Amino acid sequence: MMKLLIATGNQGKLKEIQALLQGSAIEIVGLDQFKDIPEVIEDGATFLENARKKALEMAQFSGLLTLADDSGLAVDALHGEPGVFSARYAGEKSDDRANNSKLLQELDDIVDEKRQASFHCVMALAWPDGRCETYDGQVSGLIMRGERGTGGFGYDPLFMVPEYGKTMAELPSVIKNRISHRGMALRKVIPLLQKLAEQ
Repeated sequence: MMKLLIATGNQGKLKEIQALLQGSAIEIVGLDQFKDIPEVIEDGATFLENARKKALEMAQFSGLLTLADDSGLAVDALHGEPGVFSARYAGEKSDDRANNSKLLQELDDIVDEKRQASFHCVMALAWPDGRCETYDGQVSGLIMRGERGTGGFGYDPLFMVPEYGKTMAELPSVIKNRISHRGMALRKVIPLLQKLAEQ
């Protein structure tokens, strides 16, 4: 069985990726199976740069085929913010609650019709020899004026998907994984992963 390192410390992301790869001939390996993991400085200007950097550095460190992603929220009225700073929007040590509070504060004066936003994800699949492939996904929605739902993580309770009339945090995980930015990007990677697993 082929081993695949998922290079994330975010348990929410890890669970989503595990669910999407369930039933495949791939053994998922988490970062918790390694000691002295090097810190990857996410200093890229784009999701693509950060995802590539994470995947390549962790593939070289672990010696395993590695999947890493960088994802975040881009709000039209905020000129694309928080963007690559989504996880640390309210500061380096901020959590989901602080980030969501800051986002609501920044959008306080913005009328409902102008609260368009999109979730973006770039997934990078890297080999220890330095090869790297990237895949992306995107989903559009609106930012609510308060949190709704208890599922998901990050900005999910604020991000309403118009076609369902629900936030990402209110949607069942099966639907969320099908329509999410991460789900879209991962579905583009899966055929290659399955091909590699069969070799």
